[in-house]
Amino acid sequence: MFTGKIKFFNEKKGFGFIVDDESQKDIFVHVSGLVEKVAENDTVVFELAEDKRGQKAINVKKA
Repeated sequence: MFTGKIKFFNEKKGFGFIVDDESQKDIFVHVSGLVEKVAENDTVVFELAEDKRGQKAINVKKA
């Protein structure tokens, strides 16, 4: 499991980005990867998955 903070999340479009605590990189997150509702600046835990466009966060929930 990784930890990070929600940098941006657009509920209408259903996606956003998490800043990974360890690497400080932006990780894409889609609404389908959320376990619960999140908002900007929430601290979250998540797993990483790989798809054809690169890495994305899955099983995202508040820490």
